[in-house]
Formats: sequence, structure tokens, C-alpha cells
Amino acid sequence: MLDLSRVRAITLDLDDTLWPVWPTIHRAEQVLIDWLTAHAPRTAALSADVAHRQAVRAEINARHADRAHDMSFLRLQSIRALLQQAGDPVHLAEPAFEAFFAERQRVVLFEDALPALRFWSQRYPVVALSNGNADVHRVGIGEHFQASVSAQSLGVAKPDLGIFVAGAAAAGVQVHEVLHIGDDAHADCVGALAAGMQVAWLNREGHDWTHGDTRPHLEVRDLHALCASWPDYQR
Repeated sequence: MLDLSRVRAITLDLDDTLWPVWPTIHRAEQVLIDWLTAHAPRTAALSADVAHRQAVRAEINARHADRAHDMSFLRLQSIRALLQQAGDPVHLAEPAFEAFFAERQRVVLFEDALPALRFWSQRYPVVALSNGNADVHRVGIGEHFQASVSAQSLGVAKPDLGIFVAGAAAAGVQVHEVLHIGDDAHADCVGALAAGMQVAWLNREGHDWTHGDTRPHLEVRDLHALCASWPDYQR
């Protein structure tokens, strides 16, 4: 059971916790193709082949396995590879990536996200803990976060214990004083439990728990249900 008396800080996943990530990525990829159509049409034509684009990304991921934590680096390298294959100027990779990245920050929050952020940030230091490359300030919710720790900045990704330890340090508390909230059963829950945090699993889709006998302290279908654990929460 969740013990609120122990909570001194909150670490919070971003993608698929505060907003659905794949609609965001798909929009950003379309913006990228539109940009390439205007500036590198041969690469745009090559990129329109989804299977080929995915094959290039898989090859880049395999070649740079040591950078698996850095989504921005892998995306940039994929764009560069496509430009090179198509015979377009490789220096266009950076501005093309910036077009993608700007759209990647235009998320559509779940309806429970802002009420929960406002509630928690008035009571605790809140730290973003993400394997992705969203920027809470560019997204427009930075005011609710004391800090942001990403796999890209730290060099390790969830479920590595290091990112959870770094999250607690950024909040200024001990690891056992943190409540971690996230949607990914393995990356968020298994990792945070191993680090010694309390864990709330945001299971919006109702998935089964398949990670052994040690379970999250609380499982909820939305953030309103989680906030309701606090007696002074008003929806």
C-alpha cells in the first residue's frame, strides 16, 4: 500500500503518462517529411517509404547501441543517413531535425495531467524522469517541475538504478522518500522498485502485471484516481 507519510518528493515519467506519445511522434514525422519535401525532395521521397525508414533507423540503432539512451542523437543520425542515401546535402540534417524536434514538443496533455501537476507541485518537489527527449519547458509545463532528468542528459535510461538515484538527488531527498509515477511496467515500475522508491503504476489501458511478485504500491487507471489518495484532493 502507498504510504503518503513517507513521500517527500515525486518523480514523474512524461511520455504516455502526461500525454500520448505516438500521436505526437507521428505528427512530428509528418512535419519532418514536409520539411524535407521543401528542402531535400529526394530524401523526402525515400523517407515516405515507411519500411525503408524503419530499416534505416534499425541499422542506426544497432550501429550506435551505446547511445540507445539518446533519442535525439539516433533521430539525427537517421536523418543524416537518409540524406546521404538520397544524395542530398548532409548538412541539412540539423535543420531537418529541428523541424521534427519542435513539433515533438507540441503535445496534447491527458485531461488529468495539469490538475495532477498543479496539485503535486504545490506540495512536493516534482522531477521529470524520462527516457524520451521531450522538454518540459518547451512543452509548456516547466513551472510545475523543480528539475528534469533525462536518459539523454544522464547517459543511462530507466530501468537503470542510476536515473532514479539522480531523480531523488535532483529533488533533494533520499531515494526511499520518493514516489515515482509512470506508465511503463518495466522501465518505470521495476526500476523504481529496485531503487527503493514507492511506485504508482499508471495503467491507463488495464494491462496485466507480468513482472513477478513484487508489485507497485498502487495501481491506477488515471491521475485523478492517484491524486484521490491525498485526502485534500478535489477534482
